Amino acid sequence: MHSMKYLSILLILTFLISTNKNIQNQLPEGFVYVKELIPDIVLDIRYAGSHNFVGKPIRGYKQPKAILSKPAAEALQKVQQELKDVGYCLKIFDAYRPQRAVNHFMEWARNPGDTLMKREFYPELDKKDLFSLGYIATKSGHSRGGTVDLTLIDANSGEELNMGGTYDFFGEISHHVTSQVTPEQKQNRELLKRVMSKYGFRSYPQEWWHYTFRMEPYPETYFNFEVE
Repeated sequence: MHSMKYLSILLILTFLISTNKNIQNQLPEGFVYVKELIPDIVLDIRYAGSHNFVGKPIRGYKQPKAILSKPAAEALQKVQQELKDVGYCLKIFDAYRPQRAVNHFMEWARNPGDTLMKREFYPELDKKDLFSLGYIATKSGHSRGGTVDLTLIDANSGEELNMGGTYDFFGEISHHVTSQVTPEQKQNRELLKRVMSKYGFRSYPQEWWHYTFRMEPYPETYFNFEVE
């Protein structure tokens, strides 16, 4: 009798813990995990780890997952399909970004002594100029759920196409209009831009990897739920 009672209590506790976990991980209405909609997309969520311009995991990124508003994710699904037809796939570096992560960037930028990743990400710039140059802002389209940072990879090898500049590098070579890339690198950027534009994404002049869905459903709302 006692063993049955103990088993019943154990089952109830397991159910409650599982239910609570599901509630905690439930996305706000209108958002989806990109990987669930596009299973073959590749994720390299930099802000969930230390390989980024800050050099440490960014506040609000509990898991290396990509989240977008559903319309943006559905448009990205069409991009992926068209690219697969010609032998390429998408790799995402960042998607939805909590406002708390943007706040973390601002705090970092205002600390002149923290230059851990300067050599790799901003060797020619002073941190204090990152705001005025448009690389860091107090609000980000990522927090609205309609912006994604991404690149192209070879569908067979998984290798990134050479874009002539690395993700999140603060400098002219990251701009769409630059003389610092080769014709092949420019062609790779143009391929990404052409297909993204076809399905409703607009580019950002200073970052070849940054695209925002034109018909984003929350153009004035900056969300702060965590990536988990």
